[in-house]
Amino acid sequence: MKFKQIINSLLETDLYKFSMGQAIFHQYSEYETNWTFKCRNKDVKFSPEMVAEIKEQIKAFCSLRFTEEELQYLAGIKWLKKSYINHLRLWKPDFEDFTIEAGGDSGLIIEAEGTWLDTSMYEIPTLAIVNEVYFRFRDDYDALLESSKERTRAKADLLRTGVYWLPVFSEFGLRRRLCAEAQEYAIEQFANLDNNDVIRSFFVGTSNVYLAKKYGVKSVGTMAHEWIMAAGQGNHLYNPSYGNHVALRSWVQEYGVDNGIALTDTLTTDCFLRDFDKTLATLFSGVRHDSGDPILWGDKIIDHYTRLGINPATKTLLFSDSLNFEKADKIARYFQGKAKVAFGIGTYISNDTYAEPLNIVMKITKCNGQDVAKISDTAGKGMCKNQEYVDYLQRAIDWRLKHND
Repeated sequence: MKFKQIINSLLETDLYKFSMGQAIFHQYSEYETNWTFKCRNKDVKFSPEMVAEIKEQIKAFCSLRFTEEELQYLAGIKWLKKSYINHLRLWKPDFEDFTIEAGGDSGLIIEAEGTWLDTSMYEIPTLAIVNEVYFRFRDDYDALLESSKERTRAKADLLRTGVYWLPVFSEFGLRRRLCAEAQEYAIEQFANLDNNDVIRSFFVGTSNVYLAKKYGVKSVGTMAHEWIMAAGQGNHLYNPSYGNHVALRSWVQEYGVDNGIALTDTLTTDCFLRDFDKTLATLFSGVRHDSGDPILWGDKIIDHYTRLGINPATKTLLFSDSLNFEKADKIARYFQGKAKVAFGIGTYISNDTYAEPLNIVMKITKCNGQDVAKISDTAGKGMCKNQEYVDYLQRAIDWRLKHND
């Protein structure tokens, strides 16, 4: 490898991978999935040297194993069960599940294929590796890192002095961080945030389980789009437009009232609300926004809770879509007194420099040999290799909305 190993612990992933992983282990261990990497930046090209380094870094990641200390930490998360912890004790990444080669529009092709239980764990470390390798190959990498640290210090001061108000926020930037050092520096700064007595912002923690453990902050995360896509579309007997119904009830079967923030936009929020009945709305402590206009979305969710006879002020609206402090501040003030508000902020914290960040994803594209898709509230955020399936899924969603089903 040209650079030092980037991923050094199997805890270096987002918490929701363990939350989903346990539910997969107990309910969907036989499911098979395919994953595909995509770089959305039109002007980014990965050189053959970058591809070779990415391949070696992923191979190094696949050599890792959970330590007993790490497993004890996971066992301390109240909703993770001993059966799943014992599975992780034996689990290891398998480099044979990957296909990594030069090619495609961006110069980099990454595919992963295997059980959902295994391949789900590859997404976040792979994206972190790709992102860091790309920027480390730049001649100005050291300047970029210093730029990131300067901006992080400035952001902490903005919150400390009350310029912006984020009542509750977490760092969600592992997958697109400039590098491990930049993300860790940000956690250090925000973990030591000391606000004035007038306007108080509260840093909860990070989705990065490794850094949450290291700095003694809360590890944050519930579910990702993959849960709705695979659990909700992977069984060929079900109409996929009912994916939220299937996936959310599976989640409740696993966790009851614990670990309950539901993601709304895998099949559009309007379709989600068809299935988010009073039982689910009561059991889940809140919902997460990841596409579409956040104000319109929040008003729609509050109206839905109200119509169900649930006081929205008892529920959490978690916003996580391309946020910066200015956007978060406006959202927080708009919904003040209407609902609990929290924020998950990614790239703006972990990769804010003078250079354009990468917009990279690694999405599940098939489950049990069948196409799966995400149709969000923002055009272009979905990813599926089969447009005919996307069209079919959209028609099924439209039918449900038209017939109020």
